Amino acid sequence: MEKEKDPKISLIIPAYNEEKYIGACLDYAIKNSGGKFLEILVVDSASTDKTSAIAQKYKGIRVIEENKKGVTRARQRGFIESKGDILAFIDADTRMPLNWAGQMIREFKRDKNMVCLSGPHLFYDISPWKSFLVKIFWALAMPIYWITGYMAIAGNLVIKRETLEKMNGFDTNIEFFGDDTNTARRAKAFGKVKFKLSFIMYASGRRLTNIGLLKMGFTYASYFFSEAIRHRIKNREYIEIR
Repeated sequence: MEKEKDPKISLIIPAYNEEKYIGACLDYAIKNSGGKFLEILVVDSASTDKTSAIAQKYKGIRVIEENKKGVTRARQRGFIESKGDILAFIDADTRMPLNWAGQMIREFKRDKNMVCLSGPHLFYDISPWKSFLVKIFWALAMPIYWITGYMAIAGNLVIKRETLEKMNGFDTNIEFFGDDTNTARRAKAFGKVKFKLSFIMYASGRRLTNIGLLKMGFTYASYFFSEAIRHRIKNREYIEIR
């Protein structure tokens, strides 16, 4: 019996003024993916720092210049420019775990009805007690996923190209918060959307530190329910949080 071939995967990394993080992000992605990606794209979303210059130093990395600022526009541009059958999206401040790409491939091979896969962000630069509280937050969020049948984190998102095409891509009218829930909700119309606690992506906790754990949790929850219940984001304006 012929062994099933692995899907062709494009890794897409939106980046806006991420010169402090993009190098480590690419180092981890290249080292820990085991050559499982067809391509790695960095979409520079109108950065004014050295993000693009740093990314261009990496062999085999394709840097795409997006003149309009906005993370959802950057993801849409990555979708348009990419070639893979499966599109994986991470943030520019993430550090990919060793088993992430392999776990993703196994999940899609195991469940042919699955069109979208996501999992939580854990943070590599916050205190142990904050890390513990973040894990509690995700555990408490799981019943919401079981009820709705969808949940996603945009910086740890994998989706089939054909599904994104049927959805007409990302909603670029959404500037920041809520785009992941919008994507997951619309993807559910075409198949299974899976949120798995063990499908972890490590990210910087800088935003959580700047805003505060409780406020960040409340903000994400409020945007999730706005999209899930009303099918629209309560605030579509760009919110810059560094």
